[in-house]
Amino acid sequence: MKALQDFRIFIKTARLGSLSEAARQMDLTPAATSAAVKRLEAEVGTALFLRSTRNLRLTPHGELFLSHCEQAVEAIEDGFASVKSGQSELTGLLQIALPSDLGRRLMLRWIDEFIEQNPKLSVRLHLSDSIADMYRQPVDIALRYGNPPDSSLIALPVAAKNQRVLCASPEYLEKFGAPTHPGQLTRHNCLCFALSDSLHARWHFYRDTIEESVHVSGNRMANDGDAVRRWAIAGHGIAYKSLLDIAEDLEEGKLVRVCPEWQGETAPLNLICASRRQLSPAIQALREHLSSKANTLLHSLN
Repeated sequence: MKALQDFRIFIKTARLGSLSEAARQMDLTPAATSAAVKRLEAEVGTALFLRSTRNLRLTPHGELFLSHCEQAVEAIEDGFASVKSGQSELTGLLQIALPSDLGRRLMLRWIDEFIEQNPKLSVRLHLSDSIADMYRQPVDIALRYGNPPDSSLIALPVAAKNQRVLCASPEYLEKFGAPTHPGQLTRHNCLCFALSDSLHARWHFYRDTIEESVHVSGNRMANDGDAVRRWAIAGHGIAYKSLLDIAEDLEEGKLVRVCPEWQGETAPLNLICASRRQLSPAIQALREHLSSKANTLLHSLN
């Protein structure tokens, strides 16, 4: 369907602000993307982009046309997905962004199980604690803790009841003692996580109607959640981690919970996508699979 492909090229170009980058991501030639935009401009009878040697941006008519285009393409692709959902086998490529710690510890294994159950699927993983750009990076969905900073993104729950917990190795607690109140964390070496140059050094806790906010410090900081977990296991300090990230370490006794009577911040795990039209039958089935695994694991720890 050439018209539908032209719409897709126009949407991608508008989001990226570049014909050449749209061509690269869609595996097309720059000439093909340019021709598609020209066909649409001829059809609507007006320019959709303002062009210069260095910039490409939408005209007012282009802005208006983009909103209608996105709705039309989403409706058509929803129709395709509805028809294909009746097929017995799931096929295609799943491009997924995952947090480093959660990805390596749990998701790799759970996604492997899903692929084994659906052998005509293939997967491309992007493991990083940096937040993926859902428009510019070749990613269909992302699994992230908390709600996306961009309100235009779609967030669907995978493990809504996940939370952050204090944890340390038995060796560290034997050597330095276990705090019994969050306020005592100021006397301990706390292992901090950094994201986008922002250090997460203020930890929040709740008990009944009481709220405690503690500014912690320590001699080890990392922008990789797996590094923080490894430091905690090695006995270098106390960490404030997602329960899912350390679930198996707790079960194996490598880590133990600290101040367990205090609730940490909620850290719901969500599946993030740019549009509902990306929720193919394969992605919806994957979400159900991961949600079942994650919630079963969380339930076993309560």
